[in-house]
Amino acid sequence: MTALAVLLLAACAATPAPPLPATQVATPAETVTVLDGADPAALATATSAALFTSAPLAVLAAADDPGAQADAAGRAAELGVPLLLTPDPSAELDRLGATGVVPVGPGAQQWAADAGREVLEDPQVVAPPARDVLALTVDAASPAAATARASGARVEAVGDPDPRVAPPAGLDPRPAHVVALGGGFGTAEQLSARLDVAATGTTLPGGGQVLFPGRRMVALYGHPGVPALGVLGEQGVAESVARAQALAAEYRPVSDVPVVPAFELISTVADSGPGPDGDFSSEATVEFLRPWVDAAREAGVYVVLDLQPGRADFLTQAQRYAELLAQPHVGLALDPEWRLEPGQRPSQQIGTVSVDEVNAVATWLADLTRDNALPQKLLMVHQFRLTMIRERERLDTSRDELAVVLHADGFGVPGEKLETWAALHQGEPAGVAWGWKNFYDEDTPMFTPAETLRVGPVPPVFVSFQ
Repeated sequence: MTALAVLLLAACAATPAPPLPATQVATPAETVTVLDGADPAALATATSAALFTSAPLAVLAAADDPGAQADAAGRAAELGVPLLLTPDPSAELDRLGATGVVPVGPGAQQWAADAGREVLEDPQVVAPPARDVLALTVDAASPAAATARASGARVEAVGDPDPRVAPPAGLDPRPAHVVALGGGFGTAEQLSARLDVAATGTTLPGGGQVLFPGRRMVALYGHPGVPALGVLGEQGVAESVARAQALAAEYRPVSDVPVVPAFELISTVADSGPGPDGDFSSEATVEFLRPWVDAAREAGVYVVLDLQPGRADFLTQAQRYAELLAQPHVGLALDPEWRLEPGQRPSQQIGTVSVDEVNAVATWLADLTRDNALPQKLLMVHQFRLTMIRERERLDTSRDELAVVLHADGFGVPGEKLETWAALHQGEPAGVAWGWKNFYDEDTPMFTPAETLRVGPVPPVFVSFQ
């Protein structure tokens, strides 16, 4: 070999490969994006489209090769490029402007050969820097999660797609963009509202930001200072707190979930006289109820404001207590027995309510909960006859700001109570949980904690005592 040939070979060997174009990441168009999809290949493509504008290459793995996908995930993160899955990532490769691929595993290698895609053996790409994007996933090992990491996003695996159940880390301050990968996260609007709640760190009595499942409430029912209206009225506020705590403790040995003490506080009392406003309901003031609400909060006791509206409507009465309902530990109960028509009087007729009136309250209460970034709030509706809620099958349980409970509050001998319970479950609305009431004087005998939680098909999540 001549000296010239040696020099030419050395020069060629020293010539570096042409540099690959820089990867360009995309900023999500919205502050919260949900990329829903059960198909891993489609979800990986959607994640690439949401987080990358262009890339000189992509890592490939076969959709039916989990081992290759795991290896490919690390390679994609190292290079800072998307991880795509066969059977056909061609459209996304073209959109990215990828000039080559890094196939991992025999399936991806075969696809690259069949598709005529250039295979890059040792590409050099500068990975994008970290940025203010949080990607939530229930599967941290998914190809979509690998693509999100490669884009510079922070990826966090969540045990539940509802961030109120177990708030993700790093929500304070809220990231500029959140991208949810996969199903179960709800709409972007729903997820955004849930993230607002999770970011507050505010919890319910007993912990967490979602009521049920995960806890059971045991409550004293009544009106302060009036023993005839229930056991809550038989003692002062401090003694009522202690009594509610002791009652909840009786249920803990037989409950499969934690038991939280509660007050069901009658806030508007159906009255035999019309009163100054003519509605046959005596409304307690916020100032009168506040000491009970405050003491309950300090003791970890949940409070349910119970309405007996007489001839008033439930929404008008509920709005009187917006200031109290804006507290995280305060929910609402509607008692249709005391919702009367013109000409009717308390204790002379069993009242009824239209489902539209109940739904109007649900909408207002859900909006209040959302607007104040509050944990999930209880909305309970009492019933011991099917006729008490007209068109009950249309009960709106779609707002996940609320946990809707139908509360069976009939009294009598065990057989009668169970018959009422069974009748109320016929044609029950979708999405409701159930409550049960025990009466110290009217039940003969009163159910024990174990007997109460054996009623089925699902035990009550709310048990009150009158």
